[in-house]
Amino acid sequence: MNHISTQIGGAADVVVVGAGVGGLRVAVELQRQAHRGTAMSVAVLEARSRVGGRVHCVPVAGGHLDLGATWFWANEPRINELIASSGLRSFAQHIDGDMMFENNGAHRLDGNQLGQPSGRLVGGMQAVATALFNQLPDGVVAFEQVVRSIRRVGDGLVVATADGSFTAQHVVLALPPALAVASIDFEPELPAELQALAASTPVWMGATTKVVVAYERPFWRDDGLAGSAFSYDGPMREIYDMSGPNGDPAALFGFCPGTPSVAPPTPERVLSQLGALFGPQARSPLAVHIMDWKAEPFTSPPGVEALTRFDTFGHRLYQGPTFGGRLHWASTETSTDAPGHIEGALAAADRAAAAIATALGASL
Repeated sequence: MNHISTQIGGAADVVVVGAGVGGLRVAVELQRQAHRGTAMSVAVLEARSRVGGRVHCVPVAGGHLDLGATWFWANEPRINELIASSGLRSFAQHIDGDMMFENNGAHRLDGNQLGQPSGRLVGGMQAVATALFNQLPDGVVAFEQVVRSIRRVGDGLVVATADGSFTAQHVVLALPPALAVASIDFEPELPAELQALAASTPVWMGATTKVVVAYERPFWRDDGLAGSAFSYDGPMREIYDMSGPNGDPAALFGFCPGTPSVAPPTPERVLSQLGALFGPQARSPLAVHIMDWKAEPFTSPPGVEALTRFDTFGHRLYQGPTFGGRLHWASTETSTDAPGHIEGALAAADRAAAAIATALGASL
């Protein structure tokens, strides 16, 4: 297991900003060069006290519940390979049964139109981030390090936090572009077109509140319900079954749109809605977890709900480095492949790592 770095500052070939799945993947790929005879030092600076970023779980009796990313899909090669090589166990998302529809009252629909075959992880999706983290040497990841500025100095870059600074040949921004330009001072300023692009790029799920409600058992399945629902009444717009393998631990989860016209969810409103959809047992949960991602300062910039230009995902300006070929992008929003998914974060990370390895005379 890695430990928090006790020395902040110094020099590294590569500094990665953010220890989400993308940032950790960059570090793992570049660290492999050390085992192939290519000297390469990597430092990962993470603002939180944990790894994972938008991949985040809460432990409960019998397992973990995902407060962030939940699913992966069969046509996504990188995440499937990572799961297999890490020895993680997966299971199929429960989609069998009828769905509910809520519009001026609750209505049962035949079948599950929201049900799409997808994969889940035993132990929660944060196991992916943990698996990457555990591949890194001790001290590579430094926690509670909020990057304040990135400056071009001579032939390199200087990355500064409140605790110190790193000089590096290359820097990887493994955080949403809008957050990067809102929270980090760049000197000199980023090119105007890139600055405007980053500032207007939505943060995937950044404006969304995710609600997870834990129960003793998945009682809705007894009535032939899939645990899914679509609602115009709110507060949750979409609802899904989040139960683990064989229904343990049992849970429902929903997405609440992050728009000013929609009142924020409260436990009382959430349970009232679930009771109307799934019956009185839904009003007696073990726990209600409400994760407002737009209130997370290390995920979303102020005003994130106003960012709606999803056509900016995977933009050409993100596909190569800036700052003299030394500043790279590696968040899921910058990927041309599966943007918004964990697969997209891995794809963006692989692109950035390959570009850096080439520039430093290595090969991935």
